[in-house]
Amino acid sequence: MAKAVWRGRILAESDGFEMVEGNVYFPPGSVNRQYFKASSTTTICPWKGMAHYYTVVIDGQENPDAAWYYPSPKPAAVAIKDHVAFWHGVVVER
Repeated sequence: MAKAVWRGRILAESDGFEMVEGNVYFPPGSVNRQYFKASSTTTICPWKGMAHYYTVVIDGQENPDAAWYYPSPKPAAVAIKDHVAFWHGVVVER
């Protein structure tokens, strides 16, 4: 079981997740979307492709670009397509 928590709220929780480069990638269905706001931020990983970001919002407090995902990963990273990973103070427990 893995769980992502920020400001006392569970952002994602799942028994089935992917581990890549030390990050837990949660499947799309395990993410509590009510806490997410689309961000215009993108970054490029040479082997995973273009990452897109979400800002996490809880009780009016924003954590910009605290979550990311790969909507169209390169072939080597197809297992994490649309899975969500976290950073910027989001605690991931396993």
